[in-house]
Amino acid sequence: MATVRLAPVLRASVGGSKQVSAQGSNLNEILANLYESYPALKEQIQPEGDTLSRYINVYVNDQDVRYLQGLETSIGPGDTVILLPAMAGGR
Repeated sequence: MATVRLAPVLRASVGGSKQVSAQGSNLNEILANLYESYPALKEQIQPEGDTLSRYINVYVNDQDVRYLQGLETSIGPGDTVILLPAMAGGR
C-alpha cells in the first residue's frame, strides 16, 4: 500500500486524518481506491472525471506528476503520494 498525505484543507474529506493508505499500481488506481473510501475527495481532486484539477498539485516521492507520467505514474507499495491544493495569494 502507498501512503497518501493530505494538505489540511483536504483532511475533512477523510475524517481529519493527515495521511491514509491506498492500493494501486499507478496514480489513477490509487485515486480510484481513495474515492471508494472517501467519495468527497473526488470533487476536489478530479471534478472533471478523468483529469486532475488544475488547482491540485500531486507529488509522488516529492516529484510533481506533471513532469512524470501524470495519472499513469507508477506507484510502489512504499511510495508516498502528496495531495496539495494550489494556493493563490495577493491583494
